Amino acid sequence: MANLFLKQAKHYAAARPDYPAELFQFIASKTARHDLAWDVGTGSGQAAVSLAKLYKKVVGTDTSAQQLAYAPALPNVRYAHTPADLPLDGIHAAVAPPGSVDVVTVAQAFHWLDLPRFYAQVRSLLRAHGVLAAWCYTEPRVGAAVDAVFWRLYDGSEPHWAPNRKMVDDEYRSADFPFDPVDGETHTGPFEFSTQRRMDLDDYFTYIKSWSAYQTAKDNGVELLDAATVQEFADAWGGDREEVKTVRYPIFLRIGKVRP
Repeated sequence: MANLFLKQAKHYAAARPDYPAELFQFIASKTARHDLAWDVGTGSGQAAVSLAKLYKKVVGTDTSAQQLAYAPALPNVRYAHTPADLPLDGIHAAVAPPGSVDVVTVAQAFHWLDLPRFYAQVRSLLRAHGVLAAWCYTEPRVGAAVDAVFWRLYDGSEPHWAPNRKMVDDEYRSADFPFDPVDGETHTGPFEFSTQRRMDLDDYFTYIKSWSAYQTAKDNGVELLDAATVQEFADAWGGDREEVKTVRYPIFLRIGKVRP
């Protein structure tokens, strides 16, 4: 996963949406304690910042040191670079001792994980009845004209996405998720939320350039945002590139607790 984001870490930090407070409040309401959260695939720390308001300590880990370089420093957040092949005892050393974590979160990175390996780590680190929460956001919604151009671009970009991306397109609905419903719920999701960001057209292009598929295409000599596509977007945007629009991202959460 890390290699897919090496060249656009700055774009990722600048353009990716934040997550709504309601999402974190829902997750926190399902954990009995609020001492320690482990944020997996923390990237540039979008989720870790919000978790730090609800948990005494947060450990954010990522396989990409370049992404971590853009994560904000907070007094109760510690970041650690964890290679994908780090053994379980290495995870214990980097994150926390076994049975000491209240919640494990994965924001927009669950589809990149080796799930059997990851689930073994989760079960080892979580306390009894600890919670795993994994979510993704799907593609942005602006308005009919812009969205029509976007979906033509997105459909055309399919050959450049890693196969794992299909889990996001599926909103994590068919992902193997062998955990019990959290207290007060009858299923493990997905539960739906949404977030939004104010963007001008250049901001919107920065989001597209943060895609792993954008960099993969570029490495293969394909410019997804070619002159014709840029003009299509400009026309759909209304002609003024500096006009700021509300861009909405649907969010889909899977959440469960470890089985006794």
